Amino acid sequence: MIENDIEKVFFSKEDLNTMVTRLGKQISKDYEGKNLTLVSILKGSVIFMADLMRAIDIPCEIDFMCVSSYGSGTTSSGNVKIIKDLDIDLHGKDLLLVEDILDSGMTLSYVRNMLEQRHPASIRICTLLDKPERRKADISADYFGDLVPDEFVVGYGLDYDEKYRNLPYIGVLKREIYE
Repeated sequence: MIENDIEKVFFSKEDLNTMVTRLGKQISKDYEGKNLTLVSILKGSVIFMADLMRAIDIPCEIDFMCVSSYGSGTTSSGNVKIIKDLDIDLHGKDLLLVEDILDSGMTLSYVRNMLEQRHPASIRICTLLDKPERRKADISADYFGDLVPDEFVVGYGLDYDEKYRNLPYIGVLKREIYE
C-alpha cells in the first residue's frame, strides 16, 4: 500500500477543499468581467486544476501544458522541456497559470517568460503549495493555497517518479523511498 510510504499527512482532504474553495472565490472576484483562461501545468496540477475550475463561478477557458525539468529526481534540473504546448491563441487573454507547487521557480519562470511572448492581456500564477525556502528564480505566486516547508511532499497530483499522485491528501514521503 502506498500509504505505508508516507511519513505523515501534511494536508488532509478537508484542508485541500478549504484551500481550493478560498482560491476559487478570490479568483472569481478578481477576474470578474475578464477573459480568464486557466492553464494547467501538467502533470502535477491536474487534480488541483479540476477542483479549482469547479470552485470558480465565472466563465473561463482551460488549456494544458506539459513541461518537465525533474525527470525521476527530487529537484529541478533547470533544463525545461516542453512536452505539450498550448492549443489556443493567447492574444488578449487573462492567463492564470495553475501549478501544483512553486519550488525553485525555474520551470514556472521559464514558462511565464515564454508565454509573455504570445501577448496575453495578463499572466498571473496560482499554485496549490508554495515552498519559498527553495526559490532560485525571481518569481512568486499571485495566489497560493498554503506554504509548505522544505520537505518532499506527494499526493493530490504531486508525485515522486510518477507515483503517489492519486493520494487524496498531501503527505511527506519517507526519505528511504527517494534517497
